[in-house]
Amino acid sequence: MLNENIKAIRKSKGLSQEELAIKLNVVRQTISKWEQGLSVPDSDILLSISQALETPVSTLLGETVVESKVDDLKAISEKLEIINLQLAQRKTAGRNTLHWLLISASVVIAAIFAVLTALNSPYLGWDYADPETAVFGAAFHAFEWLFIRLAPMLLTGAIVGIFFTRKKI
Repeated sequence: MLNENIKAIRKSKGLSQEELAIKLNVVRQTISKWEQGLSVPDSDILLSISQALETPVSTLLGETVVESKVDDLKAISEKLEIINLQLAQRKTAGRNTLHWLLISASVVIAAIFAVLTALNSPYLGWDYADPETAVFGAAFHAFEWLFIRLAPMLLTGAIVGIFFTRKKI
């Protein structure tokens, strides 16, 4: 609802996303994310949006209130708190997903390294007179060569990422 209201009021005032972004000291993509519902502004920015669009915060949040009362401010703050909690949950879910992706990448790198170690470069003994064998052997060697050089950096990066995305107790 907030995203639709920001977009509708902005358009009714004849402002582009860029113009509103300049008034609020943010980038245009931030306005776009708000209007698409991908993120929500925090309470300070919400007040700035209200001033820039010359519209009460309650109207932005979907209410039509003639006068501001203490109860209304409490309701607005409760709505903002719910929105902030939802954003925190999204951030936590994204962090957990990244954490498990990094763990999976580490396991895959270790498994490929183990397989390459166990195979012990079998292509070295192949007969390269056959063109298909030569192409496959060269491709296998190129993969092994590239993997051995990149795997330590990727594994180190994944382990560092796992460390930084773990749950903090």
